[in-house]
Amino acid sequence: PLPRWWVYMFWATIVFGFGYVGLYGLGNFDGFLTVKVDGEPVTWTSTNQWKAEVQAYDEKLAPLFDGYLATPVAELAKNEEALQTGQRLFKSNCSVCHGTSAMGAQGFPNLTDHDWLYGGSPEKIKETIMYGRQGAMPAWQAVLGDEGVIEMAEYVRSLSGLPHDAEAAEKAAPAFAQNCSVCHGADGKGNQLVGAPNLTDDIWLYGGSTKQIQFTLRNGRAGKMPAQKEILGEDKVHVLAAYIYSLSQN
Repeated sequence: PLPRWWVYMFWATIVFGFGYVGLYGLGNFDGFLTVKVDGEPVTWTSTNQWKAEVQAYDEKLAPLFDGYLATPVAELAKNEEALQTGQRLFKSNCSVCHGTSAMGAQGFPNLTDHDWLYGGSPEKIKETIMYGRQGAMPAWQAVLGDEGVIEMAEYVRSLSGLPHDAEAAEKAAPAFAQNCSVCHGADGKGNQLVGAPNLTDDIWLYGGSTKQIQFTLRNGRAGKMPAQKEILGEDKVHVLAAYIYSLSQN
């Protein structure tokens, strides 16, 4: 005969198996275990459990974030506790593109300086985070041609006082006035209404070397900042905007 302890363990595993299947389900059977999501009981899944835990966490912190939301962004940027929260939000949601230091990378703006494509006021920063931005620099190869692209790159570098071919830059000046000034302005200082960068400050989103500028002119650029309103909610975006605004004030 089998040892008594072995028989007990055998029956215990059977009971455990039925209990586990009854709670968590198997195949088309959902199981009896539920969690509350949006106030309604739903079948347990790891995803639903995660949603329930996030909602419980949000409900717990709601009074704190409500207080933050009622405070203007510029004022909130002076609140150390709020900035610590904003920093955690930034590292969790924004650092993948902008870096943990928020100094950006090629194609991703530096958020610690005073150079803003769409405006650096507290309101504009929050607007950008909430609704996102879609930037588009059209390709000019077909319009300018190979020689025109080379000359225009020299002209663009001249605007920032970088070493350039003065003769080629002079040739490109009329084309700049005719084609590029519509977005970048006659003086090349950009237009925040359309997200056109300032070409006179030697700050380059995609690089300021001759070859990099030529590539931009030939092929264009498409930059996208995803909207965070549906992901974070306005209360967290508000705190995040305060943190980002504080970075450019130091």
